[in-house]
Amino acid sequence: MKYKISIKKQFVEGNIFLPSSKSISNRVLIIKALSSEDFKISGLSKSDDTKVLEKALASNKNFINIGHAGTSMRFLTALLAQKQGNWLITGSSRMQNRPIKILVDALNQIGANIEYLNKKGYPPLRIKGKKIKSNYIEIDGSVSSQYISALLLIAPVLPKGLILSLKKEVTSKPYLRLTLDIMQHFGIQYSWDDNEISIRKQEYFSKNIEIEADWSSASYLYQIVALSKNGRLVIKNIKNKSLQGDAITEKLFNKIGVFSQFKKNKAILIQKTTNCNYFEFNFIENPDLAQTFAVTLCFLGIPFKFKGLKTLKIKETNRIDALKNELFKFGFELSEPKEGMLKWNGKKNKPKSENIVIKTYNDHRMALAFAPIALKFKNVIIDNPEVVSKSYPNYWNDLKTLGFNVEIKT
Repeated sequence: MKYKISIKKQFVEGNIFLPSSKSISNRVLIIKALSSEDFKISGLSKSDDTKVLEKALASNKNFINIGHAGTSMRFLTALLAQKQGNWLITGSSRMQNRPIKILVDALNQIGANIEYLNKKGYPPLRIKGKKIKSNYIEIDGSVSSQYISALLLIAPVLPKGLILSLKKEVTSKPYLRLTLDIMQHFGIQYSWDDNEISIRKQEYFSKNIEIEADWSSASYLYQIVALSKNGRLVIKNIKNKSLQGDAITEKLFNKIGVFSQFKKNKAILIQKTTNCNYFEFNFIENPDLAQTFAVTLCFLGIPFKFKGLKTLKIKETNRIDALKNELFKFGFELSEPKEGMLKWNGKKNKPKSENIVIKTYNDHRMALAFAPIALKFKNVIIDNPEVVSKSYPNYWNDLKTLGFNVEIKT
């Protein structure tokens, strides 16, 4: 299926309720599975990733297929490693090419029994759950914070707790802080000194929780305001003081022309004049925002240089290559001067066509980031648009609410 996205006006206004954070939801579900007592979760994410994890945790089956859900693969691998039983866990063809060796090595290092069924270092995995006896791990923190979060979540229930020594520059630190903040909500005490995180054996408290709205999804609404003329949009359920690292969206978009006014649990986004003529930022702590900003800055005509994008190559697709490929169709030539960097010097050629089809590469963030450019480019066609259900299931309806036309293209 393909969607044709268009809009007659360039002035956008409206009111939107954001989806709940899947990052918070998935962490809370793992904690619930590790807790001895039940508790209530309000506003659980309706994203595919969360549904897959919830289904897997509720299942009595020994075979688990998590599809494209990378977080679920990492979190469940750690959870099952310390739980008595035998499991086979697999995923989509892309998931079977996303590395998991660092996490598996770390778990096996402390006594887990995890084997690769096909290619070494990648799913599918056979896990023989057992009691973990050791409590010290050295782990490379530069590849994926999800490996570390997976270990942190199980740390309190291990017989001796866990001490994590993080090597190299740690990527996506806000996600580690998010994990620890959520664990703290459920009574867990920890220490984080320099590159070492220590968690003793202890119990998760039973405590109800309400899931925040998702700041990563909010970035696409900020993008819409940035690309519109005199845009004004209200996000009705967003928190200024958030646990999520991607709340930096507000500050970054302020630099390129979107002002945020917060009132209680809502944000009013207003377009403003910007003097920004070059944008440089290290996304090592916020890699999920890179696609939003690359696309937005190109269509605003603001040259940029991004750093800290190494992890984008092991996401749903190689996001650096995907951005270069799809933006090239519109005449933007992006380069990767060094690994983990992305640069555009401001040069623009003629678009390849008047009706450009955006490949999404089974990556929700490609569809989410490219659809708003209908404000700048007459006809945008999104291939495999249903992929947005991974994180933002109501996205296309929200675009319609804001005045976009979303048509099925045959």
